[in-house]
Amino acid sequence: MLVYKNDYIEITEKNGKVYLLTAQSGYPLKEFDGILRSFPRIKLTNFALLKNVLTKVGSSPIEVGQWLPQIEIEVSRDKMTASLFINETAEYIRSHKEKLASEVTKLLQDNRIIHGTLPLHTDKIIPAKAILIAQGTPPVKGADAQITYLEIPERKPVIREDGKADYYDMNFIHEIKEGSWLGEKIPPQPGIDGMTIHGEVIPAPPGRDASLKYDRKSAYEVEEEGKIILRSRIGGVLEHSQGQISVNHHLPVNGDVGIETGNIDFEGSISIRGSVQPGYSVIAKGDISIEGPEGVSGAKLIKSIEGDIYIRGGIFGLGETRVEAGGNIFVKHVNEANLLAGQSISIGFYAIGSNLKATSILVDERKGKIIGGKAVAKKQIVTSISGNRLERRTELIINSVNKEEAYAHIQDKATYLKGLHEETMKLEEQVNRLDNVQLNSQQLAALEQAKQNLQRQKDEAAYIDQEIKQMMNDLRNVGKEEIVVTKTAYPGTFIQVGRKASILSKETNGKFLLEFGELNV
Repeated sequence: MLVYKNDYIEITEKNGKVYLLTAQSGYPLKEFDGILRSFPRIKLTNFALLKNVLTKVGSSPIEVGQWLPQIEIEVSRDKMTASLFINETAEYIRSHKEKLASEVTKLLQDNRIIHGTLPLHTDKIIPAKAILIAQGTPPVKGADAQITYLEIPERKPVIREDGKADYYDMNFIHEIKEGSWLGEKIPPQPGIDGMTIHGEVIPAPPGRDASLKYDRKSAYEVEEEGKIILRSRIGGVLEHSQGQISVNHHLPVNGDVGIETGNIDFEGSISIRGSVQPGYSVIAKGDISIEGPEGVSGAKLIKSIEGDIYIRGGIFGLGETRVEAGGNIFVKHVNEANLLAGQSISIGFYAIGSNLKATSILVDERKGKIIGGKAVAKKQIVTSISGNRLERRTELIINSVNKEEAYAHIQDKATYLKGLHEETMKLEEQVNRLDNVQLNSQQLAALEQAKQNLQRQKDEAAYIDQEIKQMMNDLRNVGKEEIVVTKTAYPGTFIQVGRKASILSKETNGKFLLEFGELNV
């Protein structure tokens, strides 16, 4: 078929291929570009060959391109889109709108495009340019599972002033009744299926599942109205520990701990309405709350292994009292006592002649005082006043984390945790396998023992994981350690951050920290 001819060249088409015959050399390449615009169905495949052919008179036609279909449809690899190409001039398209529309419809049918077809706007068609003619419906992922827990109010001491009386009070023990709502899970939702332009269904991924994290001994799951509800097995004290929610046994003491009660050592949490008498001890795995306004005087030991300690009144230690908490200590004031906390020590008014050790030591920045004794922290010490006018020696010390030792310790913990996870997975496989077979009484007892071991390993893994996270957090704070005295640091105050130390010789205040490796005193 003859496509185009002039004095210089002749363009023909045969079996979908375009041929060029040069009758006279010297035809400008720019002029050939105009021919291509007039015939959009010509697609050059070898531009270098074209240039060569135009310079030489030939005896036989040379293949230089392809003869495109009038209308093409190109389907994407994922079968989600189809693009339309109309290889005709703009003038042809304007004058053959109905014919083209009919042919496009037929071509869509021939290509089995039955979903997501889009209207054809012929007035917007650009010759040989892609037009989106069909678009599939992508699948919609289902909503992820939603987990909600009963929140424990933040343990933040508030200093109230009521006339002449000062009160150091806070919401500490959060009591729970048996069967109480502790949390819930809305299960993951199915997604909405998609569809290709050929009408093929694309399965939608469901939402990600998540599990309620709780202590199996003190809480249980039950399905209610399409939700998984977490309820308390026992009455007690609500706690968040090692990444899971639990209800610890609660021992309320209506009066004092003393001759009538003896020393107390309890697995759960303890709330004492009165005080702890001189020489007596209270040890608990969970939280300890001592709510008597007179505080504690001369008690021997008050220790929370994993929780916090709250003493509404003050501590008169008489040089004997020791208060230790795996978490935080909150107290109104401290006099001649020893306090040790895994996290922070918060003091409402003053600490006199006492030894304090924690990650952070926070004495009220408006009127709190540290007078005498020693305060040792990893991260921060805050007080309004340190020392006194008599220049009593008062030591404020930041023991910075040693990076190399900390990294080595984290590595050891991580290695141990990895091994623990591997053991847990093996044990879990064994338990799951045995759960699905018929067992005699002896085998059932062994299975129950294996389940208990599995739970212990999971608890230990969660605890170590929390330890690693805490150590990593400590490392992130290296270099940010500071001692803050908002009003007055009296002479005789000993300031130490890391290995740099100084004794103040005059009154000052502000933030004491390392700047360029030196203490800014």
